[in-house]
Amino acid sequence: AGEAHYLAVTLAALLETEAEAWGLAALITLSLARAAGRGPAYVPIERQDPRAWDARLIAEGGAYLRRAASLGAPRRFQLEAAIQSVHCDRARTGRTDWDALRTLYSALVAVEPSLGGRVALAAVTGRAQNPEAGLAKLSGIPDGFQPLHAVRADLLVRAGRPAEAAEAFRAAIALTPNGPVRSYLEGRSLSLPR
Repeated sequence: AGEAHYLAVTLAALLETEAEAWGLAALITLSLARAAGRGPAYVPIERQDPRAWDARLIAEGGAYLRRAASLGAPRRFQLEAAIQSVHCDRARTGRTDWDALRTLYSALVAVEPSLGGRVALAAVTGRAQNPEAGLAKLSGIPDGFQPLHAVRADLLVRAGRPAEAAEAFRAAIALTPNGPVRSYLEGRSLSLPR
């Protein structure tokens, strides 16, 4: 991760006026800033302790993002970095700005449509509006995509539909090769009311 950070910042400095190079440097820097909050087990971003995040890297990533914004219209890396910046801002404000995340993910899906972007947009829509609005955004996403089932399970829990959530957790767990993520999902599933 440290080498990726170094290379991204070096590339941006060499390219100087390439907005996306600075966006990539910002994205990697802001993601690296939260590394200490992740720990060895899987911890979702909203449950990470922002006091463990690296304030110096957050400031550095913010400076790269501002530089990128001054050089051109936002594209993929700038938008992904802005999403990371909103999450990192919780270290300052103590809260997550779900409306800002919904706006940024909507822009990301418009600029660079991907399954991951669409699922993330559904997740933040479920937080910014309500779980049913988030669930509606999941329609049309292929069934074999693990994040689809994990987000569906979370939104169903928030919507007060535990039986459907249990089924979605089973599907997510079956598609999860990562041990810590699987353990997290199993724990969430076991905590559902029976």
